[in-house]
Parts: sequence; C-alpha cells; structure tokens
Amino acid sequence: MATETAKKRSSKKPSPVVPMELDGRIPPQAPDFEEAVLGAILLEKDAYARVSEKLRPETFYVKAHELIYTAMVTLAMAQQPIDMLTVTEELRRMGVLEEIGDAAYIAGLTTKVMSTGSLEAHAEVLYNKALSRRLIGMATSTLKGAYEDVVDVQEQIQQAEGSLFEIAQQNSTRDFVPINPLVKGAINEMQIAANREEGISGLTTGFGDIDQMTSGWQNSDLIIIAARPAMGKTAFVVSMAKYMAVDNKIPVALFNLEMSAVQLVKRFLSNVCEIDGQKIKSGRLNEEEWTRLNNRIGTLEGAPLYINDTPSLSVFELRTKARRLVREHQVKIIIIDYLQLMNASGMSFGNREQEVSTISRSLKMLAKELNIPIIALSQLNRGVENRLQGGDANSKRPQLSDLRESGAIEQDADIVCFIHRPEYYKIYSDPETGEDLRGVGEFIIAKHRNGPVGDVRLAFKADYARFAPKGELSQLGADEKHARGGRLGRGARGADASADPLAPSDTGFDAGFDAGFDPMSGPLPSNETPF
Repeated sequence: MATETAKKRSSKKPSPVVPMELDGRIPPQAPDFEEAVLGAILLEKDAYARVSEKLRPETFYVKAHELIYTAMVTLAMAQQPIDMLTVTEELRRMGVLEEIGDAAYIAGLTTKVMSTGSLEAHAEVLYNKALSRRLIGMATSTLKGAYEDVVDVQEQIQQAEGSLFEIAQQNSTRDFVPINPLVKGAINEMQIAANREEGISGLTTGFGDIDQMTSGWQNSDLIIIAARPAMGKTAFVVSMAKYMAVDNKIPVALFNLEMSAVQLVKRFLSNVCEIDGQKIKSGRLNEEEWTRLNNRIGTLEGAPLYINDTPSLSVFELRTKARRLVREHQVKIIIIDYLQLMNASGMSFGNREQEVSTISRSLKMLAKELNIPIIALSQLNRGVENRLQGGDANSKRPQLSDLRESGAIEQDADIVCFIHRPEYYKIYSDPETGEDLRGVGEFIIAKHRNGPVGDVRLAFKADYARFAPKGELSQLGADEKHARGGRLGRGARGADASADPLAPSDTGFDAGFDAGFDPMSGPLPSNETPF
C-alpha cells in the first residue's frame, strides 16, 4: 500500500506557475519542449553546453522545470557531470526534490526525448516563449500603471522604455560565423578601397589628412569626438555633415540634444552660404549676402540630411529612430550631439557614471547592429582648465583621462578624438616649430583601435561654424581684413562686397576656395568661439 502511494506521489505531474492573470488566457508556454530539453541534457554529455547560452532557469514556464535547470546550472558551474543521479542529489541538497515529484519524475524526463539532434531548435522555442512572457509582463505592468494613474505619465513612459530596451538588449546576441564568408567580405572591402581615387574604405570625412589616418569612418565603429565647451565640436560635425550630405549626397542623420533643429539649420546656412552667424541670427544681411543665400540655399534644401532635436533622448528612442532612418532613408552615418545629454530612462543606476557607461555601450552595440559608423560628441572634464598655465602649447591639450563621467567611453569607442584650439588659451605659436596657431584647430586622434594615432591641423573659422583642410579656407574675411586693418569684435566687419568670390564649383572640400589665401596670415584673432 505504501509503495502504491509513493508511486502516485512520484508520478504526479508538477503544475505550472502562472505569473499573471491575462483575462483568463494562459501565457505562452511549451511544457513538452521543456521536458524534451531537460531529458536531452540528462542523457547527453555535451547537451548542456549546446543550450546554456540561450536558456536561463527563468526561461522555463513550469516551476519544477525551472528548479531542475537551476540544479543543472549549479552542477555545470562546479564542473560536475550532469546526469539523473547528480541532478537528483543536487535537488535534494537544495531541499526541493519532493516539490518537483521525487526522483521518478526526473527519470521520466528521459523518456520524452525523441532525438537530441533537435535540441537547439527546441531551446529556441523555449527562448521565444519566455521572451513573449516578458513582453506580456512589461505590457501588463504598463497597462496597470496607466489605469491607476498614480505615477506621472512621463515617468511611466520612461519605465516602459527602459523595460523594453532591456528585453531588446537580451535578444541581440549573434551566433558564430565561419571564416570563409568573412574573408570574402574583407577582400571585397579592400578591392572597393583600391578602386577609389582617395584609397579609403569607409565614409570620407572631407578632411584628407583625417581620411589617410582612418581610411574614412568605418562601418560598425563608434567614434567619440570630445572637447571642452567652445572648442567647435558642433562646428566640426556641421562641416563634416555638409561635405557628406550637401556635397556628396550621402544620407546623414544628426541627433542634436543641445539646440533646436532651426538653430542647427542656421549653422548649416552660415557654413554653406559663408555668412556670419550673427547676421544669420539677426537677419541683417546686405544685398550681396542675400543674393548668396538665395543662390546656395537650394543645395541645402535638397540634401539627404535628417535632423532630430528630441531633448534628453534615451538610448531606446535612439535605437528605434535609428533603425527607421536606416530602413527608410538608407542613412549611412549617425551623429549625436552630445553623449552626456542622453539618458537610459527606465533603468536604475547607482550613479551617473554607470548610466553613461550603459549609454556608450549601447551606442557601440547599435553601430554593430546597423553596420554604420556612429559619431558621438562628448564633453571633457575641467582637468584641462586646471592644468599648468604659462603659454605651453601642450599644457592644455586634452588627454583620454579627461573624458567626462566615465572611463567606459574610452573603452567602448573604436576611435577617440579631441578638438583643441590653442589660440583659445592665448597660445598663438607652436613653441617647437614656431608655426602660427591663429585660426588653427587641432584634431587629435588619441585612440584608434584599428589604425594609427596622431594629430591633424585644420583651419577654423568660428563666424561660419566651419572647419576645413588647412590652407583651403577661401577668402573668408578678406574684406573685413582690409576694412579694419586689425582685429575687431564680431559684427564690426565691412559690409561691402562687390562680387561673390565663393561661387560654387565642382572641386574641393568647399566650392570656390581661393587657393592663394593663407588663413594663417590674417590679423590676430580674438578669443572668439563658435556662435
């Protein structure tokens, strides 16, 4: 009699644990597949290794199956064999053997296995069912919060975004790829680069010396461009985006968290039309400038340039918008201005540094997923300002340790660059070479995962929000130079201009550059900053 009672107790099938009420509906589940997977792991020595990356204890819907798999994970971590005896003993040690139906139930799992050849396919089914349950749980929690109307709606949205982002991140793993197609892909990229006149394999920046060091911005790379305020971070990406989108019709997406879309467009107008930014803002243009604006604005209107000025953009929002831009507009590069203004809403962090680390890591993952370069501007901490004064041209040069709020930015980025303008710190000549540094911006490649590091000196004109290859700035201020005979404040420049020396042409970084003009020979500039 006692034996029969034990058999009945042992053969009792564990009941599933329903995690939530779904209007009478049962959450997605596959108990038969769970039994088949657990049985295969018990029978085959290497079965656990084949599914361990995909499955977690919470992947299993039936509570008893979750406990059995937990015991298997514990044994694997202790480098112990996984079979019926060891799993039974581990469950006994955990104190849950009676709860799952005793040893007879574990032995019965092995009878559910038809073939271990389908193990990975069965594990994929369980993974997808668990993912569906997580989505249902997130949606149910969001729905409940919206009905209760206790928490602020914006906070509810952020929580929902954070939860959905975590689910999406969990689902972004990739499997192994054999080397043959990868070799073919690498050779194909080499042939494309060899056939290009510039000899680069990535997206050209418009700055020849930078392209030589980087071979252009490469797909799947995260590029960080950092600087102190007023160094010209936005001016640099505006100049680069202008070259890509306006001059070469390469689709570019620019997420600007710092200013409105209209303000950013005014920067582009100043850059493309070569009109003082102060005049663009005030509308006080002379007749020649209005004519130049009308002649050149058409090139900007037809450019494949997509601007988003969502304030405090979350990484989840960025991911959603970026996917759509790549899918619908074939965007080839994404620019974010700037990283510290982003957030990882809906996710909890101990401090801001952890949040910035998550953001930078997410940007790198997004670049790999979309297979395009992502450029993120970043602020530097005040360490630059506190370093030694005294006119040393190198004392104020930024370093990797100056990256603000997180060392993870340096770790996650494929390329880390700095923008430095010595004249901002009243350093007007290079102490080693004697080179005039007025109107010069240094582009410093401090980290390059797949190439060399070094410096590139560029010409800079704050009035037009422009960087250009050194020596290629057109006669940006010739009229004002002759009219003033010295440096005056912005806005005190001459208004006469009898002809447009900047008429568009088909060559060069910026159309109409006067090769005879040396931007280094102008009068001493003030400590002006990009408007």
